[in-house]
Formats: sequence, C-alpha cells, structure tokens
Amino acid sequence: MLSPSYLPGDYNQLPELPGVYRYYSKDGILIYVGKAKNLRKRVGSYFNKNAGINQKTRRMVREIQKIEITIVNSEFDALLLENNLIKKAQPKYNVLLKDDKTYPYLLLTNEPFPRIYPTRRVIPSKGTYFGPFASVKAMNNVLDLILSLFTIRTCKLDLSEEKIRTSNYKVCLEYHLGNCKGPCEGLQDETSYLKDIDQARNILKGNLSFAKNFFKESMQTAAAALDFENAQLYKEKYDLLEKYQAKSLVINPNVDSLDVFSIVSEEKYAFVNYLRIKNGAITLSKTVEIKKKLDEADQELLLTAIIRLRDQFQSDAKEVLVNLDYEESPEGLQLILPKIGDKRKLVDLSLKNALYYKKEKALLAGEVKNKKNRVLLQLQKDLSLEDLPYHIECFDNSNIQGSNPVASMVCFKDGKPSKKDYRHYHIKSVVGPNDFASMEEVVYRRYKRILQEEKALPNLVVIDGGKGQLSSAVAALKSLDIYKKVPIIGIAKRLEEIYFPGDNYPIFIDKKSESLRLIQRIRDEAHRFAITFHRNLRSKGALGSQLTSIEGIGEHTAHKLLKHFKSLKNIQQASLADLSQQVGKDKATKIFSMYHPKKNSSH
Repeated sequence: MLSPSYLPGDYNQLPELPGVYRYYSKDGILIYVGKAKNLRKRVGSYFNKNAGINQKTRRMVREIQKIEITIVNSEFDALLLENNLIKKAQPKYNVLLKDDKTYPYLLLTNEPFPRIYPTRRVIPSKGTYFGPFASVKAMNNVLDLILSLFTIRTCKLDLSEEKIRTSNYKVCLEYHLGNCKGPCEGLQDETSYLKDIDQARNILKGNLSFAKNFFKESMQTAAAALDFENAQLYKEKYDLLEKYQAKSLVINPNVDSLDVFSIVSEEKYAFVNYLRIKNGAITLSKTVEIKKKLDEADQELLLTAIIRLRDQFQSDAKEVLVNLDYEESPEGLQLILPKIGDKRKLVDLSLKNALYYKKEKALLAGEVKNKKNRVLLQLQKDLSLEDLPYHIECFDNSNIQGSNPVASMVCFKDGKPSKKDYRHYHIKSVVGPNDFASMEEVVYRRYKRILQEEKALPNLVVIDGGKGQLSSAVAALKSLDIYKKVPIIGIAKRLEEIYFPGDNYPIFIDKKSESLRLIQRIRDEAHRFAITFHRNLRSKGALGSQLTSIEGIGEHTAHKLLKHFKSLKNIQQASLADLSQQVGKDKATKIFSMYHPKKNSSH
C-alpha cells in the first residue's frame, strides 16, 4: 500500500482509485478520515466551491493543511481501513458511536480439560472468545444453558496429566451434585470430556441444531438399548434446547446467519439498531447513538455503523438487511432492503428498537430537565418571586454557650449543591452567644464581598431561623443598599414555617410540596456545614487547651504547632529537634518535658 501526502491545493494529483484519505491540521493532528471509490473525485468535492457543502464541513476544510492517502483494492477494503483508523485515532470531525462499555465475553480456554467462563478482558493466548454479548444477562443465559446440558468443570485446578497423577486433588461438591464427572481424580478421561466441549462450542457459535441432533440420537440409542433412565435424561436436555430456541426464535430456523440494521435520525443525532440472527433466533440486539459532526447523510452514517458494529461483534454474516435503499452495495458487503416477508419483519423489528431507544432518550432528557425546572418553578410560584430561583444561598449560625461562634453559607444552583461556593465564617465583631448580631455580620460580609468583586447576587436568600434572625439579615442588606434587590426569607426551625421580612404571619406552603422540601434540604445542608465546622474548631480548641496548660505556652504557639503537626498525638511523638524548629528550643524543651519526662531527665 502507498501512503503519499499532498497539499490541499494538489488534490487534482490524487489517483482515481479506491482508498482512504486523511486530513491533518497545521499542528499535524489527524482531524478527519474518509473512504472513497475514487479518491480524486471525493477529496476534490471538499475544495470545490460549487459543491454546496455545509458550514460545518467548510470549517473543517479551513483547518486542512495536509492530505495523506492509502490506496486499496476495493471500496470494501477502504471501509474496513477507515473503520480501523477512526477507532485508533478518533479524529474530531468523524462520527463516533457513543458506546464506551467493556462488553462481556465467554472464554473457552485452551488448557487441558477446558473451562468456559465469563470475562471482559480479551487475551487471545488464553483460548477462544465468544461474543461480545450486549448484556451480562444474555451471556449468563447462554452459560447457564451450557452448564445445564453438559458436565463442564468450573474449578481453576491445573488438570495436566502430571498434576492429576501427582497432586492430591479431591472431588468437590459439583461432582456430588452431578455437575462434574471428576477429571481432577482421573474419574473422566479428556477424550469424553472434549465431546461435551465440542457440543458447547456449537452452542456458543449459535448452532443449536448440532447439539439437538446429538441429544436426539443419544436418546434414541439409549431407548433402543432399553436404557430408559439415560434416554429420559437425553430427552430432558433435548427439550431444554427446544425451549431455549423457541423463546428466541423470530423467523424460520432454516434461515442462515444474517445481520439486520436500521437507522432513525434527527437534526443532531442518529440511532442505529443492530440485530444478529442465527438459525432464526436473535442472538444479539444493540442500539447505539451517533452524534452528527458534518451533517452526514443517513446512508453514510448507517454504513459507518454497519462496519463498526460488525467488527466489534465479530460478525461474518454474508447478508445484511437494512431500512434504507442503497443504489449500489460496497464490494464484499451485500446490503438488502427487503420489501415483504420474514426479512421485512426483521427490519421493522430493528426499526422499532431504534425508535424506542430514541423515544426513551428524549423522555429521559425531558424528565431530568423538567423535574429540576418543575421544582424551581413551583418554588417561584409559592414565594411569588420575579425570577426563577436558579441561585439560592442559605445562612446558619453555630455556637455552644458562646464558644467558637461560627456561621456557614451554602449555595445551591439549579436545585443542586454548588460546593465550590460554600463558605465558612468566624464571627469577629460579636462577643457572646448573640445569634441576631452574628447573622447580621456574616450576611453583611458575604454580600459586601460579592459587590466588591462585581459578582451576581443570588435569586433567593434563605435564613435558618425565625423573625429575629431574618430581621438581622435584612438590616445587613439595607446597610449595603441591596434590600428588595434580593428576595430573602426565613425558615423557623420548630414548625418549618416560612417568613417574609415584616410579615407577622408565615406563608402557607403545602408540607408535602417539592418546593418546601427543597428549602428544607438547603437549610439542613447549611446546618450540617456549620455544625461540622464548629465541631472541628471545638476539637482544635480542646487540643490547644492541653498545650496552653503547659507553662510558657500560649494560644499562638499552640495554634502554630497544631497547624504544622496536624494533631496532638503527632506533637506528643515529635522529637525535640522537630519541636525546636517550630517554636524555639526553650518552648520545645517545656513541651518535650511534658510528654517525655524520662527522656528529658536523661537528656
């Protein structure tokens, strides 16, 4: 393969052959990968001013500084190469299937007495992988079926011939339950074990008919030999397979493997459903979302999805049913739009899945948006606010008998906590337990700072407390000349009543109202935030008092030590040298003597 590069103006020099083209920006970053039956015509269409390309594509074209091409043998080869390059580089202008799952597989190991177990990690050297499965449930259904039909071990023992001979392996509960024939003790040879593995492999490939024929023939042979007990056992396994196939059968079981794809589209997104059919049964159903990048046509998006999903789920079906008409299928890929019959029903079923996914996505997006807006709209209505209360701030005080008086402010935006905007306050101007004066101080400090920084005021201020605390907060707003520019309410603790400034009576809000629950949630968060801060301060104060009880150690020294060592325990365990480095030798000696009297005397 050739990989020459060209400048954007040299597109007329490109060959008229199938291949893949790659566009690079001035920084050498790959920004787009495309495929073409005729490279010169396709690439030229981007630079032809009369081609009628859209604005998004024109924006991409302006970024192109270099073009690289790879010539291939056919359009289908170009499709495959394009898919691999997009998967690897994920260029910003290529559509990507929104699907970041790690899918589950069933691994058939290549060890002696092979095992079958689920995994999400693909390491080819370990054995043969079947899948990926679109869901864990679908995978478990197949695994449960296999383990019900065949006696396949589930242990992790090394069952090489030498290990079985030399190790003291003992059969486990699975043997006694009849789920394993005890190869670990040499009770089953590998040849008979591998017969079950061969049948299980067929089921993993979706070929149930081989296993059904095996059980049917075994049943008839046992019955002819008058071995009715084993005949009944084979019959039950045959019936289990029949039941499993009947549950998943959608069309004639004689229909060979085929893939079914459908697409539904809207302005910015497309949704593609993929059904994989084997022996008339759906063995896989997957719907993906595609975000449009360059206003791509549905035919182009569907073809991209077909290549990527078939590659991802390792499909080799010769026939692909679609819900769009392609004038010409890419060489090596047979795209069929059926008009009638079972195949048309399969396309309709796939389309139904795609439409359902689209509808559910729209409903979910609408529900999330409407739920948030519904509560805020209800709160706006209940409080008769001019603006939607998108930005709410709530204040609470915390002190115990006047010690360490603090306050907190929590912020909610769009009905959710905005923790980066939370603030703690040490009360500076108030002596003793005075909630009213403390509230006035912190509200004043908060909004003076907001005004100085020219930031937006909230749509609603909530004060945790009754009419007294609310009046104090109002006084702060008035002194800043922003009263009535910011709606403010108080929520009294005892009866959960809402007050407006100057009102003698609370406003009525239904106790079950979502808007009241939001106010209560904000108030509770402010209370929690204040209490936590106060508790931490009290804890530090208690630790500090232990240090200040040492003669010659004041609050400043205690605070400095706690800030550096983080805890009293660390201070107690610190060496004299470490303490001296922080507070000097004289003070360090006093502290060290307090906690290490023997060391000090020997010192």
